Amino acid sequence: MALAFVLINTASGSEDKVVRELKKIEGIVEVHTLYGMHDIIDKVEIKEGPEKLHEDVVWKIRRLNEVQRTATLLVADSY
Repeated sequence: MALAFVLINTASGSEDKVVRELKKIEGIVEVHTLYGMHDIIDKVEIKEGPEKLHEDVVWKIRRLNEVQRTATLLVADSY
């Protein structure tokens, strides 16, 4: 299984719209809005490996119109 957190920056004022769209993407299990450098963080879990996570989920996030930038943090170990 692959686990990652994706930090997202959106166009100003579009956070709620992006959150609604993110919640529709299979594999995204949590979505949170943030204060600070990033606007949204989501938690992604995929049964397949990291390649599948990147292809199926991260590219779907990046293609949302209001998403300006993402940073994907792939989890190495969980405790």
